[in-house]
Parts: sequence; C-alpha cells; structure tokens
Amino acid sequence: MTHQKVIILDCGSQYTQLIARRVRELNIFCEIFPYNKVPQIGADVKALIISGSPFSVRDNNAPEIDYKNILGKLPMLGVCYGAQYLAQKEGGRVERSEQREYGKAILNIETPDDPIFSGIPASTQVWMSHGDSVLELPPGYTNIATTEHNKFAMFKKNPINDEAPVYAVQFHPEVTHSSDGLKFLSNFLLNIANIKADWTPDAFIEESIDQLKTKIGDEKVLMALSGGVDSTVCATLLQKAIGDNLICFFIDNGLLRKNEFNNVLNAYKDLKLNVVGIDASDYFYEQLSGKTDPEAKRKIIGKGFIDIFEREAGKLGDISWLGQGTIYPDVIESISVHGPSVTIKSHHNVGGLPEHLKLKLIEPLRMLFKDEVRRVGIALGLQPQFVHRHPFPGPGLGVRILGDITAEKVRILQDADDIFISGLRKSGLYDQVWQAGVVLLPVRSVGVMGDERTYENVVALRAVSSTDGMTAEWSKLPHDFLADISSEIINKVKGVNRVVYDISTKPPATIEWE
Repeated sequence: MTHQKVIILDCGSQYTQLIARRVRELNIFCEIFPYNKVPQIGADVKALIISGSPFSVRDNNAPEIDYKNILGKLPMLGVCYGAQYLAQKEGGRVERSEQREYGKAILNIETPDDPIFSGIPASTQVWMSHGDSVLELPPGYTNIATTEHNKFAMFKKNPINDEAPVYAVQFHPEVTHSSDGLKFLSNFLLNIANIKADWTPDAFIEESIDQLKTKIGDEKVLMALSGGVDSTVCATLLQKAIGDNLICFFIDNGLLRKNEFNNVLNAYKDLKLNVVGIDASDYFYEQLSGKTDPEAKRKIIGKGFIDIFEREAGKLGDISWLGQGTIYPDVIESISVHGPSVTIKSHHNVGGLPEHLKLKLIEPLRMLFKDEVRRVGIALGLQPQFVHRHPFPGPGLGVRILGDITAEKVRILQDADDIFISGLRKSGLYDQVWQAGVVLLPVRSVGVMGDERTYENVVALRAVSSTDGMTAEWSKLPHDFLADISSEIINKVKGVNRVVYDISTKPPATIEWE
C-alpha cells in the first residue's frame, strides 16, 4: 500500500523532528529531507512543509531552497524561517526584529472564516522563537493573524486560478506551548491539503510483515537485542514474518541493571523468540580496567560488543541478514552529520556492525519515531515491561559510573538503581518519568552510621520529564518518596552513605552524566 505523504524540508531547526512527530500523530506519513536535497515529487506527495532554522534569511550562508517548481502545485506551509524565506523570496521585506520574540505570545486571528482556523478561537497562545520579522508582505499575499509584536504573524498567498494554497506562520505550531498548534496542522493537512490519514500501527504491522516475508524469503536473520522497546518490537515483527529463521543475541556486558540478564531472557521466552544469551561481563571488565575517560569507555564498550557479536556470529554460519532496531531519529541524525542541520547529538545507530560480516541490513523500524514504536508494540500485544520501559543508554551503567569501572562499583550501582527503579514502580511514579537512574560519583563523603564514622561513596538520583529526550526537566518527585529512597539505599547498599538528587535541566546539562 502506498501512503499519501508530506515532505518536510529541514533547514537546521531543532524542532524539525517535532514537526514530523506531530504530522505522524495525525496518522499521516511524512519524511524529512535536508533543504538542499529536495526529493523528486511523486504522485504520493501531497504537501510540503519548510522548517525553521538557526540562520537568518539575511545571512550570506542562509539555506537556499529550490521551491519554485513546487510553489502553487502542492499545498505549502512555511514555519518560522520557512515563512520568512517565502516572504523574502516572493518580494517581501524581512529585517531584524526591534524586539526579539521568544516564548509565549497571543495570536489574534483576523480572518476567522479561513479554513486554517477552523475550530480555533479568535485569540490563542502560540510559541515564538525568532529574531527576524516580516515587515512587508510580498505582492499577492494577505495577512491573516497578528501578535502584539508581530504585524504579520501568519499570512497566505492569494491563489490564482487553481493554484495550491500557501500558508506561512512565524510561530511554531509543532511545540506543545502552541495551544492549538496540532489543530493548525490538522486543518492544513486534512482539510486544506485533503491528505488521507491512513498511517496507523495496524497498517504498519500488516505491511511490514508482508514486505519482510518478500524481502527475506527463506534466509536467516541475526539480531542483537537490548531488552528495550526498539529491538524488541523489531524482533517481534521479524519473528512474525520469518519465524525461527530469526536468531537473536542478548549480550551481558556486565553493565546491565540488577538481574536484568536473566529477567529479559525469561521475558523473551514468553515471546517465543529464538534468543541466545551470552555472558561476556568478564571480558568487558578486563577491557575497561583502569579506563576513566568517558569517550574512551564508550568506545571500548562499543568495540567489545562488536567483538563478541562477531565471535558468536562466526559460530552460526548460513546467516544472510543483520536485523537492527534503527528508528527514524537515527536515520535523520545520520543524514544531518553530512547535511545542514545543527545537531547536538552526533551518535547514531545506522550500520553499527562491521562490514566484513558481509550481512545484508534489515531495519523494519527505520521510518518510525520512538512514540510510534511504542504504539506498534502495543498493537503487537507486547507487555508493558517492554513497551513502556525507560530509555537505557547503550553503554549501560558504564556511563553512570564516573571514573574507572570495577565489578564492585557495578554491584553498588546495580543495588542502588534497583531500589530507585523498584520504588518508582511501587509508588506509581514510573510512568510519570521519562527516564530515571542512579549515578555513582567519583567522590566519597564522611558519614556516621551507628557509632561509627564512615567514609564511603555518594550516589546521585536522576529522574527527568520529557516528550522526546531532546529537552528535559528534572522530575518533581515527592520529597517523602525521595527521603524513603535515600534511607533505603543508605541502609541496604553497602558502600554508600550519602544520596543526592540531580535537579539540572537539559540543556544545559544532559540526561546522562557521561
């Protein structure tokens, strides 16, 4: 089945992925492309969105978009930079704002009968983030909404004959701070562009299984599992398509959560997955001995994983495919490394194992965002322990032990982390938190336990609230809960006498400490 879709041209905005996620929430398929790599517009493309950008349209190196052959042929929406770019290129005037607009603003609608405003109140909150403003509209364009500091906050092209509509907004409808942002996008895509909303989890599952059967045939697929939602959903799809021709490795690098190796293996048995458990913890501890630099530890863990995978794969023979749980943000990031986007994250999961294994790559989830993967997991009937599991770093507890890694430090961290995560579950707080864990700090503190003076380790609790991991707020967990967790860790985890709580936001901090 071919789905009607939206093309999003990425001009480097940190919100570009968010635009795509909002479009997908409307059950409409979309793809992101760099602004300078406009794809061929086939019959399945029904609308074009131009993203924001960290650049000004007045910059010498500002993104230049080849849009002229599309204008008037497809419904088009310019967002922030996209709006300013259209205004400038079509003959309007864009200048530095006398007062930069950043944060919440009230949008006042001037043309309430326009279909883009269907079901939206005359005044609505929007989110602004720009230093330029449109001061004069191009010929043939009409203003349709304003804010206190922006006369042309939203405008449209006056269509000639049967031209496709063009809208431009200087706010960000994709962020949750824009109260009716999703409704704006819905009106544009469903009511104006008339796109069919048929991108659903059930449709994806049915189509994916059929495609995997055709592509793989009777050949065998090898896949590494992590216990997380991406790899589990990927493996489940493959298993439904090819059955026992899927072979999975679950590697214990000694840096998993407490009892996770056995717990995950038992859970995979219930899914009827063909899983080989590999305990390689001693190998990883040996390789990591004495290493303290965070990047060095990550590289050692990554290489160790590949070495173990390669060694065990060589014992199987007759494997044609490598399965990976790559998701769409990984694909976007891999493109951005070579393209225009301004990115903070450089690591990605595309093609992560050695080429000399000579395996063909199969990535069933490569067009899905994380929230879509979860919805597919639910539709597949997976248990909450897989679908709603918090993100867990690839290097595991190795990036939550600051300094060198030893089996004793891992023991301490596993025990403390188990108390924290179990406590969140028992208190009904687990699903209210995006990600949580414990960090073992490279410091010791003086304490008193009973009549004895102690000099032992400090651990930091970290819990954040987020929608996509790109930004995060520290979770306002109840003080009584934190007090109970602190007391339990100090009383039960030998080697810890102090617990602190990390209240840093992302940015400027990151979710993990390394």
